Amino acid sequence: MATLWGIHNDQPALDLIEGKFISIGWEELGDLREIGHDRETLKARLAATYPMAKPGAIPVWAGVIHRFIEGMQVGDYVVSPNKADRTLNFGRVVSEFYVDEGSLGLHANRRRVDWIRTGVPRADFSPSALHEIGSALTLFVVKTHATEFLAAIGSGTQVDKPAEPSDDEAVDLAEDEPNAERVDSYSRDFVIGVLRKMDAYRFEHFVAGLLTAMGYRAAATQASGDGGVDVIASRDPLGLEPPIIKVQCKRTVSAIGSPDVQKLAGALANGGSELGLFVTLGGYSTDAIHLERTRQNLRLLTGTQLIDLIFEYYESLDPEWKRMLPLRRVYAVDRDVSGA
Repeated sequence: MATLWGIHNDQPALDLIEGKFISIGWEELGDLREIGHDRETLKARLAATYPMAKPGAIPVWAGVIHRFIEGMQVGDYVVSPNKADRTLNFGRVVSEFYVDEGSLGLHANRRRVDWIRTGVPRADFSPSALHEIGSALTLFVVKTHATEFLAAIGSGTQVDKPAEPSDDEAVDLAEDEPNAERVDSYSRDFVIGVLRKMDAYRFEHFVAGLLTAMGYRAAATQASGDGGVDVIASRDPLGLEPPIIKVQCKRTVSAIGSPDVQKLAGALANGGSELGLFVTLGGYSTDAIHLERTRQNLRLLTGTQLIDLIFEYYESLDPEWKRMLPLRRVYAVDRDVSGA
């Protein structure tokens, strides 16, 4: 039986998909091949290398590193959440653990992966499945919802939890505990889920309401005959003084291509008196992003950025939208068990 592993890697300098690998940090430990496979030796090296580590972190880190080197097997599957665009990448492990000599020390501890499906929207999965992969650990076993995730890549492979040594109890507890990252991910998935279920016209009104909360004068256009412009916004109370912001809204979690963005760009007047803002729940294709970079009067807002603005300006939203998105600020455990 294969195992499904979840792995978090938020190093922006690494392109896991293009490079066809997964990796972990702890670069300060040096070459992990020199430490050997003894767990106690690894713990001692971690304690000496990271004397300021938070209580309880050392046994968890040792367990995660040992899993990456020894527990993961060729043929296992991995799911890698992409925090930047809130999508999931799925692949299969095709190599043993190795150290990449050409990585200049950045996440040199790696395994090669054949990526099967990338950029899969999180909204395609159940809230409980997404909650499970919100673990604070760099590497963890997907236990409960492995079948749901593997179905997304058309794999009928049976998965199972690998046998764990008894001293992995700290890792098991860390996998399941509530934490700030998990609370944040759950809240973001909830917001996307609510917005995705709106009809198109109501979503446009919500975007207008958010812009109003941010200090703009904004209103949704007519439901038909809007010429590709869904919301008009301005800093001017009367909406007469430039710049006028024309907004196009798409409540999709799939990537928006350049034709849609070009349509908005074509609706803008020359001379800088009008600005374009595209709002979506997902992300944008490479061509669409390139088009944005060539137009000074055009801005593409991703789903992640939209949620950031909702959280930032939530208290200023109209009560109607607050009832639709019942949120409140809380303090959550932010234990550092993920490693470097």
